[in-house]
Formats: sequence, C-alpha cells, structure tokens
Amino acid sequence: VPERPTLGNTDYAFEMAISNIRYGEGVTKEIGMDLQNLGARRVCLMTDKNLSKLPPVNAVLNSLAKYGINFQIYDNVRVEPTDQSFLDAIQFAKKGEFDAYVAVGGGSVMDTCKAANLYAASPSAEFLDYVNAPIGKGKPVTVPLKPLIAVPTTSGTGSETTGVAIFDFKELKVKTGIASRAIKPTLGLIDPLHTLSMPERIVANSGFDVLCHALESYTALPYNQRSPCPSNPIHRPAYQGSNPVSDVWALHALRIVAKYLKRAIRNPEDREARANMHLASAFAGIGFGNAGVHLCHGMSYPISGLVKTYKPKDYNVDHSLVPHGLSVVLTSPAVFAFTAQIHPERHLEAAEILGADIRTARIKDAGLILADTLRKFLFDLNVDDGLAAIGYSKADIPALVKGTLPQERVTKLSPRPQTEEDLSALFEASMKLY
Repeated sequence: VPERPTLGNTDYAFEMAISNIRYGEGVTKEIGMDLQNLGARRVCLMTDKNLSKLPPVNAVLNSLAKYGINFQIYDNVRVEPTDQSFLDAIQFAKKGEFDAYVAVGGGSVMDTCKAANLYAASPSAEFLDYVNAPIGKGKPVTVPLKPLIAVPTTSGTGSETTGVAIFDFKELKVKTGIASRAIKPTLGLIDPLHTLSMPERIVANSGFDVLCHALESYTALPYNQRSPCPSNPIHRPAYQGSNPVSDVWALHALRIVAKYLKRAIRNPEDREARANMHLASAFAGIGFGNAGVHLCHGMSYPISGLVKTYKPKDYNVDHSLVPHGLSVVLTSPAVFAFTAQIHPERHLEAAEILGADIRTARIKDAGLILADTLRKFLFDLNVDDGLAAIGYSKADIPALVKGTLPQERVTKLSPRPQTEEDLSALFEASMKLY
C-alpha cells in the first residue's frame, strides 16, 4: 500500500474484534459444559423478571443443573437500564466474587452483565471512569475480566458480539454507555429457539435496531477519515468508522432484514424467518461493533431518555419507555436523506436491497429514495407515525438536541458533519413520518 500522508492526523488502521459465537437450535444446552470447561466455580446468571419465567432461562438452568454448576441468579435487570440499575447489578457482582458470568436476555441484560463484570474486576474504579466521554472519563480498560457467556433472546442488539454497554444516565436524562473491546462476551450462544417466545412488537422493534445497525455502519465515516489517530492502539475506539470488513457484515445483515423481518413479525410460527433474524442481529453486531453507528443512534438516546408517558404494546414493564429499536428507526428517513450527500452510491445500494427500483434513479436523489423506501417499510409494519405519536412535540426539540450533543462517540461518525440547526431540522422532520 503506498504511503498516504495522514490528513490532519486521521487514523490509518482498523481492528476487528468480535466474541466467539456459536449458532444452532438448542445450543443453549451446551452452556453447562462450557462453564465446566472454563473451570467456573461460582457463576453469576443475569436476566430480567419477565424472562426468568420463560423457556430460554429454563434451558440455561437445566444445563447448569445437569453439569453441577454452582450459580447465583440476579433477575433484577431493568429493561432499558439506568445508571442506578447498573450500580445495583455491580453491587451484586462485587459481593458474589464470581469467576464467570452468564447473561440471558436482550441487550438490556447483556449490557448490564458486561458492566457488572467490568466493575467487579475493577473494584476501586469510580462509575464514571469507564463511561464514554464527555459524560464520563472514557478511560481504557486495563484489568482482566472474567469469562462472560451471552445468550441473546431478542434479534436486535447484537450485544452478544460487541464491547458496548448502554444505559440511561438519569441525572442528564440521556443515554450513554461504556465502549471497550475488553468487555465483549467471551462467547455468544445464538439459539434461534429463544426467538419463538418473542411477542410481535418486540420482534419488530428489535428488528429495526438490526436495520439501523446495518444502515448506519455501512454509511458511517470511513475509518481512515476518522481523527485523531490514536497514539497507542489501546486508545483506538471500538467504533472506528466503516471499513472493508464491517461493510461485508452490514450488507449481509441488511439483505436478511429485507427478506425476513416482515415475515418474522407477522407470523410467530415462521421459524425460518425468526432464525434468520436472530443470525442477522449477530451479523449486524459484528459490523457496527467495529464500524460504529451514527446519527439515528445518537439522536435515539434523548428520545429514549426524555420519554414522558409512552408505554409500548407487548412490553410488560412498570415504567414509561420507548423501546430502543423504535427510538432509532423513527429518525431514519430524515437522517439518511441528510447523510446521502456523502457516499450517495451507498445510500442507493441500501435502498435497492430494501426493495427500491433504482433502474432510472439519479445519484443525487439517493437520500430521498432511501428515505421513501424506509417510510414505506415502516408504514407496512404499523409503526407509530413519528415522534409526535410517542408523545413529543416541536417544543421538545431543544431538549432533544441538547441530549444529542454529548453523543460524540457516534455523531462524529456521521459521514456528514451536523450543526445544532441541522439536528433541530432532523428532529422536526421526524415528528411525522407518513
């Protein structure tokens, strides 16, 4: 490769880091053997109250019993975790002195378990030490963590493959997180049988997360345009910008979403569709876990964090919440219409995968074509008509923009830089979709 002068200290390399993953119907029954093979003596099993009564947790418990694994269960994980719910789980982990962790659930459970493992391994750390800057200190993780086996029960976050843990920071009413390759699970057990107990709207909202992971990582700023170039590889972020390896995973995930998401939502008995979406979630996780996401995710964090009274169908929770996948996808038409000025050919390719006829399309219309394709996709799936339908109005836009500004870890990966005025316009354009 010819020497390339680094423009204003941009990076010149990218790194691929993913968990080991094992896929197959019924693969959960192997978890007891895995823990035995790791020599685990005291295992922490994390899940949430709803899941603790469902088949996925049962399958794990049966395997732990069969192989004589000594464990303690923590089922107090909050759906859409907060700093306080993370701290409660961390407290449990520190007391238990565990030598391995198992997370059975969606992104909320897997992320909580990653945080518990990290802070139990680093007992003198302050909570904000590892939280992303500018909210926390964003320190690199240098302590060794215990093995963590993740068993995803939704087809959305891809958290079984990534080194990211997201939570609501209550004081600022904003979502943020911890991002480090060091916290990624040791193993992700992807068992499509677990998707059969997911209600329709959970399938839909988790599928929208996969859709946006794929679209955002494929259209993110290229890795060699991201600055600053790290002085030491430990400082190279987990989210590095689009790169030739993550592109492969993102596009493949997008093709599966286009083929199977509607089927998985409409027919709970469609095992082929649900199994493929479970795999697509991991594929997109490998893509965005290394490339990163950008504006849909950056703007979604205040949409979730500032929720007023919205309670989604099919979610058995005692608090208002905007499911993560929904908060991400509602801004997607506006976002991709905005970012398509840069790399319009990628936006057009994505629109074609999602069903658009681009034979006579002009490259300068790529953003509008992708936005229209997404609107049609969401309309067909009965998605709420924009931010207004989940309780927001124009009066909330300044607070939503303010909540987006600290999300630099992702917003700076947008291929097109954005001002506060741009963000206001994007929120305004997302108030109504149809």
